[in-house]
Amino acid sequence: MNTAPAKEFELEIDKDWWRGAVIYQIYPRSFQDSNGDGIGDLLGIVQRLPYIASLGVDAIWISPFFMSPMKDFGYDVSDYCDVDPMFGSIADFDAVVETAHRLGIRVMIDLVMSHTSDQHPWFIESRSSTDNPKANWYVWADPKPDGTPPNNWLSIFGGSAWQWDARREQYYMHNFLTSQPDLNFHEPEVQEALLDVARFWLHRGVNGFRLDTINFYVHDKQLRDNPPLPKERRNASIAPSVNPYNHQEHLYDKNQPENLAFLRKFRAELEPYGAAAVGEVGDAQRGLEILGEYTRGDDKMQMCYAFEFLSNNQPTAARIVEVMDEMDAVASDGWACWAFSNHDVVRHASRWDMPPAALRMFVTLIMCLRGSVCLYQGEELGLPEADVAFEDLQDPYGIEFWPEFKGRDGCRTPMVWDYDINNAGFSNAKPWLPVVPEHWPHAVSLQEDEPGALLHHYRRAIAFRRNHPALTVGTHDRMQAQDDVVYFTRTDGDQTIFCAFNVSETPSDFDMPPGNWLPIGAELGSAHTSADGRLHLGPWQVCLALRT
Repeated sequence: MNTAPAKEFELEIDKDWWRGAVIYQIYPRSFQDSNGDGIGDLLGIVQRLPYIASLGVDAIWISPFFMSPMKDFGYDVSDYCDVDPMFGSIADFDAVVETAHRLGIRVMIDLVMSHTSDQHPWFIESRSSTDNPKANWYVWADPKPDGTPPNNWLSIFGGSAWQWDARREQYYMHNFLTSQPDLNFHEPEVQEALLDVARFWLHRGVNGFRLDTINFYVHDKQLRDNPPLPKERRNASIAPSVNPYNHQEHLYDKNQPENLAFLRKFRAELEPYGAAAVGEVGDAQRGLEILGEYTRGDDKMQMCYAFEFLSNNQPTAARIVEVMDEMDAVASDGWACWAFSNHDVVRHASRWDMPPAALRMFVTLIMCLRGSVCLYQGEELGLPEADVAFEDLQDPYGIEFWPEFKGRDGCRTPMVWDYDINNAGFSNAKPWLPVVPEHWPHAVSLQEDEPGALLHHYRRAIAFRRNHPALTVGTHDRMQAQDDVVYFTRTDGDQTIFCAFNVSETPSDFDMPPGNWLPIGAELGSAHTSADGRLHLGPWQVCLALRT
């Protein structure tokens, strides 16, 4: 393994680069295939980095590309410090970093620390006996006297969170697949080994990490049972409704206070590099509260990934106000990273069944919210969820719960680059997931030639945010809703911007707040006020105005 980093070009250290940043998520399997095997890879990312730079984003987040048996498509790591040959080599990763930095783009990578693959050397040694040097590196427990698992904890992927191991005659914990055993964060050597992993990639030039399932790191040492969750409090934001995981209040299998000490250690490793981390908080009931705990102050995570707008229900004006009010109440000193789509949920163009005008409005809205923003590859094209036939499914989650839940393959199908090329320019070979017919009309090549295409609106919205400090780093007043319109102001120094969004197809009229307002954002379809300050918003229309 080559451990010498390539550092021919480095970005200037800016410890606040993440604040208000727009981050583009790349699912490498499905972004661009460079070697004709039907699977996207790191050199494919290098090939498409100029396109990403054209969007105007600040950083990329690359989903896992580490050595892995791919039972969960890279989220089951067997070597944290090497690249799986499927995606290329360490040299190819160095090329990604160097090319991105030359284009002014920072690089974040997906670090999966709550668990490993059962093929990781650490676990192979740990399971070999009860007295080996790594015996305590994973969460092992004796059975109850009747041989059943030690408690009632459940796996997100279905069934018990405990798997019997005949070698040790004990159960090991797995929050996800049985092939993804959980690391024991109560063991200091485990924490140090994971910090070494972070140091390895920071030394190679990465600018930060997306931390998978950040609130799953630490478990309750006493292994207490989770209490039942009343039906009225259940929701499917973390696991599908058909999964009994939603029937428990997860007090003890995650969200433990000891996690904060580890996050402080991790943050200390980032500081000398000016690197940042965004933590994925997976909790259906306490998501924003935990976000506040993990990002409050300057010694833990810079930001956490919020799930509130990844739900199945299209956000209403009242719901947006509710989310931001809760954010102000429990995480006012913290920092959220907002998203509408990612590699784990149905694409929002389908999830909310929206017309193109609504997609334009919503991306303008997210660019005006206080926090940072994650965009998922293909959303700038308006890609709908792909309908993947059962025989083409790859995702074990979907295979387990089919047909009530079809899994995550529908949002992971290949990018559509060129309407006139085989497999839409993704690969010369049969792709690992099909390029579905409904995606072809959204190809980049077609949208580049159409001035009114959604792709160009994304570019304009990102540029608008970047050009107005009030939107990137400013404060906001209390959000308000009137009928289907949500409105607020953002302020930084002497710049104050009024933002209003009609989140419905019903026209709406209301009065602008007192003061002198200069209309801005015409390129985003912003409405103008009348002479008497009355504002008319058409379906899915926005109003952006600068206080003068």
